[in-house]
Amino acid sequence: MLSPKQKRNISRIIPFGIIWLVTGWVFLLAETVATGNQNLNPDSAVSLTIPVFIFASLAVTSVGLLVGLIELVILEKRFRHYSFKRKVGYKFLIYLLLMLVIQALFFPIASAIELNTSILNHQIWKKTLQFFQSIVFINTMFQISFHLAISLLYAAISENLGHQVMFNFFTGKYHKPRVEERIFMFLDMKHSTAIAEKLGHINYFNFLQQYYDVMTDPIINHLGEVYQYIGDEVVVSWKQEQGLNKNHCIECFKEIASSMNKTRNLFHQNFGISPEFKAGMHLGAVTTGEIGALKKEIVFSGDVLNTTARIQALCNEHGASLIISEELKKHLPKEIKTRDLGAIKLKGKSQSTKIVAVEMG
Repeated sequence: MLSPKQKRNISRIIPFGIIWLVTGWVFLLAETVATGNQNLNPDSAVSLTIPVFIFASLAVTSVGLLVGLIELVILEKRFRHYSFKRKVGYKFLIYLLLMLVIQALFFPIASAIELNTSILNHQIWKKTLQFFQSIVFINTMFQISFHLAISLLYAAISENLGHQVMFNFFTGKYHKPRVEERIFMFLDMKHSTAIAEKLGHINYFNFLQQYYDVMTDPIINHLGEVYQYIGDEVVVSWKQEQGLNKNHCIECFKEIASSMNKTRNLFHQNFGISPEFKAGMHLGAVTTGEIGALKKEIVFSGDVLNTTARIQALCNEHGASLIISEELKKHLPKEIKTRDLGAIKLKGKSQSTKIVAVEMG
């Protein structure tokens, strides 16, 4: 059984394979039309046959998936805090070196398939040497550079917009507004003003980066979607059925609290202080859709957001780290321990809202 994080990574890796396959076919089609499917460099290029085409398609898709795997597992984290220019530049050079190694491995195999002979045949290695000294090699490197540029552009957009948001934009899921039932969590740092004054602007920004980095895995593990970062506050959302399944919305908060506790010493080493936070949760109907003229965003609109923000603001008053609405509690298992806070008239609402504090023990 794959974990939510593994499923998310697979869904992010697959587009790399598709990008490489489609762009590879585009180059192949253009080359075939331009040459009339004639091999103009038989000494250094592989002739296009059905077996070679199948092998090339599988190979280029595999390379794309490999690039995606390396991107998500290794390079994304290593270069996360680099500037866009440095990040893309370093990654491009690393991948280009990798592509040279892969060509040295794959070209002899493709040649052996074309000539229907053993890969140990001296003709194969003679042709491989001629390939690396030919215009065909330069053309291949140009194509690979194009593949890499598209892949890195996709990776950058995915990282900045968020994989799910980018998917929704491309599929047009919210081009026309639709009503959804969602759960929202507004999670806010305690004493953020005092911390900012103590650390100064740059250190406080680095503090926030580390603070949000710690939350990333818990949010992914419990199927949450980051809707917004607002200064020291993060808004996390779930489709109602996903947030209630296995109590993901509550377990997400608990795992964030656990992760923060485990990294407390690291925060003290880096900044001399560790963060504390509080959160409010509520569920209800929202209208979801694309909005904006100069800049498009997928936004949620509805009373549930205002109510969740008001609930979160009551945490300090009631000495609670997590307060949820009674309406949300009704959908949760009875074994989740809560403390009744009564019916409270929230600012800006005409009707009272019943709220409870979730016990963390």
